[in-house]
Amino acid sequence: MSDQKKKLFKHLDQSVYCRLGISPVHGIGVFAIRAIPKGVHPLQTMTQPKEVKFTRKEIAQLPKSVRQQINIFCYHHKDEVRVSAMGLNTMDMAFYLNHSKKPNVRMKKNGDFEALRRIKTGEELMMDYDHSFGDKHVF
Repeated sequence: MSDQKKKLFKHLDQSVYCRLGISPVHGIGVFAIRAIPKGVHPLQTMTQPKEVKFTRKEIAQLPKSVRQQINIFCYHHKDEVRVSAMGLNTMDMAFYLNHSKKPNVRMKKNGDFEALRRIKTGEELMMDYDHSFGDKHVF
């Protein structure tokens, strides 16, 4: 077995915990496909996600439909918008984490996620946007 195949097999065996599904909370959500132990990074990827910083002025030059997707899926802070270096046709599953004031995952300062408690198979993963992003979110 090649090194790449071994690494991928290990990732599939030890790091894949989630799937996307229809959320009773909002649209699409992230759900556990197996129990997730407390402290585990449930959305660990094979590569480190990277973002590119744009100004709101730069984003304003894009087609309206693309700006709408950026508004939904990308992090905005002051005049800065961070867009995944992969583009918007390939997305990080974390984009689909819904908000809750009783979260079961949190985003750490380094951008990794951590299960705050054991998460059961079939349970939706939820994060507190206010805590993770330092903003007040009203839905």
